Amino acid sequence: MERSMETAVAKGLMAPAEFHSRRADMMESLATGLDDGRTQTQGLLRALYEYYQREAADCVHVCLCADTDHFCSSEGDRGWGCGYRNFQMLLSAINRTEAFAHLLPEKAVPSIPRVQSMIETAWKEGLDPQGALHFNRRLQGTRAWIGATEIYAVLTSLGISARIIDFHQPTGAGGTHPRLFEWVKQYFSQASRGSRLPPRVIQTSQPPLYLQHQGHSRSIVGVEQRRNGSLCLLLFDPGCSPADARKLLSTDTIATAIRQIRKFPRSLKHKQYQLVALQGVLSPQDKQSRYFEAWQ
Repeated sequence: MERSMETAVAKGLMAPAEFHSRRADMMESLATGLDDGRTQTQGLLRALYEYYQREAADCVHVCLCADTDHFCSSEGDRGWGCGYRNFQMLLSAINRTEAFAHLLPEKAVPSIPRVQSMIETAWKEGLDPQGALHFNRRLQGTRAWIGATEIYAVLTSLGISARIIDFHQPTGAGGTHPRLFEWVKQYFSQASRGSRLPPRVIQTSQPPLYLQHQGHSRSIVGVEQRRNGSLCLLLFDPGCSPADARKLLSTDTIATAIRQIRKFPRSLKHKQYQLVALQGVLSPQDKQSRYFEAWQ
């Protein structure tokens, strides 16, 4: 991370004073294992909920995830840290969810080095032996990308039941993935099942979904259903800067800013996708069986 900032200084993209300030913050973050908060934006789900309450008349239903902070890539992890940043987004929601919060070792969101350590701990416990072998059982101090299997392993280590859902190939015209969109709709609609007339806009207690595709990952924080029946996903992208994320907080800029997080089927046309979805808390027996399954 420090090397990336040094490069930014050499290119004139960062002032020396800012470099030293950020380096000091980074060293403190490394010492405590906690994220320094520079990449974090809070209050976005509440802002989205309020926006949909008063606007977006073309949406029949809107389902949003539980309160989730946005974490963006920094100079130190740009180009390789998206998996960690999306996991931080997921952890920010888990921290606020009563069913899961007691399973986390600390209330503050961990830094990238701390997340790397958590994954290494999951490997030492026997989870994801193939992944551990691929990374030579070491992530700390590296710029190695992580993906859905590493997220699954560390969630299991924490005692959280998670599931990886694979979408191996397009299921719609033009290389689109309508089955993926429908799955996400069903996931977020669980909260309103049984209601004869569910509200047009609902913020659920469901954590965000971790979305992986070749070369990048993002977090799905909601879904729109349009009057014409089409679906649109709402994605938090670690590549979005804090300044752009904060535009969702202002009534003056949210109508424009929300276009950047809306993704229609034509916008998600990679060949394959993976989702990581939380399902609940693992019982001691279920957790033990996950360890056993990892070696089958």
